[in-house]
Amino acid sequence: MRLLNLLKENNIIKISPDATLSQALSKLSTSHDAVFVFDDKEKFLGLINPYYHAIRSSYPSNTKVINCLFHPPKIYINYPLTKVTELFIQSKVHYLPVFDKQDNFLGIISARRVLSYLRSLPLFEEKIGEFIKFKKLPVIIETNTPVSEAINLFKKEKVSKLIVVDKDNKLKGVLSYYDLINLLITPKVKESKGDRLGSKFHLLNKPVYEYYKTTVLVLTEDDSLKKAVELILDKKIGSVIIVDKTKKPLNIITTRDLLQFYINQSKAGFFKKITSKIKLILPKK
Repeated sequence: MRLLNLLKENNIIKISPDATLSQALSKLSTSHDAVFVFDDKEKFLGLINPYYHAIRSSYPSNTKVINCLFHPPKIYINYPLTKVTELFIQSKVHYLPVFDKQDNFLGIISARRVLSYLRSLPLFEEKIGEFIKFKKLPVIIETNTPVSEAINLFKKEKVSKLIVVDKDNKLKGVLSYYDLINLLITPKVKESKGDRLGSKFHLLNKPVYEYYKTTVLVLTEDDSLKKAVELILDKKIGSVIIVDKTKKPLNIITTRDLLQFYINQSKAGFFKKITSKIKLILPKK
């Protein structure tokens, strides 16, 4: 399969290097989104992403984009799909730039487009219960957990989502670090006589129930991975929560998990006999 078939050339989120970080992040809607930075000659300079500009670093909101660029791995048009998928996982960015052999920018490729292409693969017929047996346990917090503690967990555990439960361990929702983006990029020091520092500390001590999303999609251990793929793609979400019969969370399946599963199966030789029979399903532009 040629990457050209999955390339997105139009409607790319772009911004000037003179814009501020807050202006760039305001264009995004999820933790793994990216806004692409170009100069006045349409030369690609780098990108802005919530993970690198809120979790991995602490740039204030008024920082110029040119001073905090993230330089993502380059994808070349002749790369195999497994290598592209690995770069999504390694970079923690789900939108990456694509170049030709002369380093000319061609467009971008997204993790969602790749997953859409993979959705018909028979490997996703595996039961979720079997899949999560070998998956790391999720990070779970209660509704009254302080925001500051949640932020520390994002940084320590290197996850993009935390499962939120009540005191009886019943599922209440999901908190992503994008839900806290405005807090994360607030300046940490006073910039005027006003007590902005004290204000931020007050916000960080608030409980997460003021920020997490209560609308989540759930599946059970008896469902197939294919159903998780379809929910993530069709509902345009980043994850599905796996629950038991009492609605207590068991694990979480993300886009990253599904792409990693594809890589693992590919390296294990799963596709040697079936790759030529897979029907290509192109995502809608």
